[in-house]
Amino acid sequence: MKLLLGQTLGFSDSPFDLGIEAATFERRGGVVVDGGMIIATGTADVMRATYPQAQIIDYGDGLITAGFVDAHVHYPQTGIIASWGKRLIDWLNSYTFPEEMRFADPAYARKMADMYLDLVIDNGTTTIVTYATIHPASVDAIFEAAAARGMRVVAGKTCMDRNAPDGLCDTAQTAYDQSKALIEKWHGTGRATYAITPRFSPTSTPEQLSALGALWSEHPTCLMQTHLSEQVDEIEWVKSLYPAARDYLDTYEQHGLLGANGLYGHAIYLEDREKDRLREVDASLIHCPTSNTFIGSGLFDMGGLMADGHRIGLATDTGGGSSFSMLRTMAATYEIGQLRGRPLHASELYWLATAGSARAIRMDDKIGNLRAGNEADLVVLDLASTAAIAQRASRAKTIWDALFATIMMGDDRAITATWINGVPRS
Repeated sequence: MKLLLGQTLGFSDSPFDLGIEAATFERRGGVVVDGGMIIATGTADVMRATYPQAQIIDYGDGLITAGFVDAHVHYPQTGIIASWGKRLIDWLNSYTFPEEMRFADPAYARKMADMYLDLVIDNGTTTIVTYATIHPASVDAIFEAAAARGMRVVAGKTCMDRNAPDGLCDTAQTAYDQSKALIEKWHGTGRATYAITPRFSPTSTPEQLSALGALWSEHPTCLMQTHLSEQVDEIEWVKSLYPAARDYLDTYEQHGLLGANGLYGHAIYLEDREKDRLREVDASLIHCPTSNTFIGSGLFDMGGLMADGHRIGLATDTGGGSSFSMLRTMAATYEIGQLRGRPLHASELYWLATAGSARAIRMDDKIGNLRAGNEADLVVLDLASTAAIAQRASRAKTIWDALFATIMMGDDRAITATWINGVPRS
């Protein structure tokens, strides 16, 4: 049993609903961890008195919170992050598809899975939701790498049967069969969760989408992840491929791929019917701010969608996203909010990167918050990690002032420690 001491921050509710009253902050707090679980939280004095046998790890002024939850990534794109000058469709053809071809080699897939997880752990991320490639070995690689680190990971075989290179295309039947076999192998094994994964409607025929919709109905505890309304020219492409569909979302809905366990990445250009249906089924929208700006997609309407009651998570979208850091992702979320006329408070940003994303992926009963009964996935932040941040933090009048400086200017140097399943990993 260990007692971590420092400043502590958790949430009783969403700051989008209750403001800063939703946050629970202790200037001198404690977190008791045992057996991979958070046993108790409270003031340092009370935790010391209640658990005198615990080994004390004192982080001083470090801020102890739940680890970051990254709700939409492509771990196979690690090697092509920050590639220059393409929009979505050209990005896929020029960078993504050639790189994903390399994952036919299981050894390469294992190498990149290990590299990716080590990078995100260094950045304080403790749970990811990732696309693999069409190769089943790429799914095995990320789940095996996560298991070796005790990490909670959601992943799935990316399915495509058209508009992609021959080496990256499967069929409706092989997509179904291979995904089913991977579900049986991994879903619910340790800390692994499977996500049925059609890349997006342009790279799947109606037959493949129907096969994956049938698979989801047979395995409803799986998540389902895909892309929705990322760029204007993409939407026009979808309309040309699915002329009978009412809108982009309808290409999924008609084939059984709309539901509460669905994760829809980007969702920038939603029509009113799409918004209504997504809210009705309580599906999750995943905001990918650095990706949306880096490849010129557009500005997500966080304020409007939150006000309308949508379930929203936050993501780096590696490697269309330009950073592995959820701090940088929060900063980009703030900047996009400014452009949309709704700048987010530090409490809202931090909730999105932790409890909000955990809620989006239906795991807020397990991760994403600093509370007894949750799994012990934690990050400890140094709120004065660089000279620039330290001088700004020295003027802070509240924890939110100090935290906001780290959100806007912080990077992996701000990560003092990352705990996964009750074990310090960085």
